[in-house]
Amino acid sequence: MKWLELLQVAGVTLVAAVTLVVLYSLGVRLTAIAGDAQQKSPVLVRSLAYVCFAFCAAAVLFGIYLIVPYFGK
Repeated sequence: MKWLELLQVAGVTLVAAVTLVVLYSLGVRLTAIAGDAQQKSPVLVRSLAYVCFAFCAAAVLFGIYLIVPYFGK
């Protein structure tokens, strides 16, 4: 068995999972901050939250693209 490739896949999976969780959590936190009535510029904060969600969606779609063999043709 090719152990180095297995470790590489495990490492990339771990990094990708942590990145997705951090981006989604940051997006949720920024959305909560933007909803605060005392926030000076909620539009900027909400925009950053949507950017975090967009990166999450792009990463998920890229993962589906890599997994589904039909798209790789």
